[in-house]
Amino acid sequence: MSEIETKIMQVVKFFVDANFYISVLVLVYGGLSAITENYSIFKFNEDLFGVMHNNLRIALLYLAMTEIVVCGYCLVTKQPKMMLFVGYFLIMMMGSLAFYGKINDVAIDDRIPVFFLYTGISHIAYGLMSGLRKFLQNP
Repeated sequence: MSEIETKIMQVVKFFVDANFYISVLVLVYGGLSAITENYSIFKFNEDLFGVMHNNLRIALLYLAMTEIVVCGYCLVTKQPKMMLFVGYFLIMMMGSLAFYGKINDVAIDDRIPVFFLYTGISHIAYGLMSGLRKFLQNP
């Protein structure tokens, strides 16, 4: 690769990495703040009572905790390509939530699918960039 291509790849890698780390922070904050009434970035249907009231909140909390563990594992084992699969499942969560809302006749906040789309695409881009970088280094 020429010097210009190398510099371009370094700049792209920087922005993809920065975007990934920001998306991890957004995902963890969104999940942890979901259990609070006043600080959540999402609006939850307050007409629900009992078990249904907290299902989505607890699922987002578990997602935040899982993200911390998976990111830690990927950093320790130096396998950032795994984030490609995490991103795929985050995007699949959009469909799962739409199904959940339809089945249970529950309104889902419009920001939640955007949240999963952004975090999912960021994880996929990070996984692809790490795989591409290793591929280009070892032709």
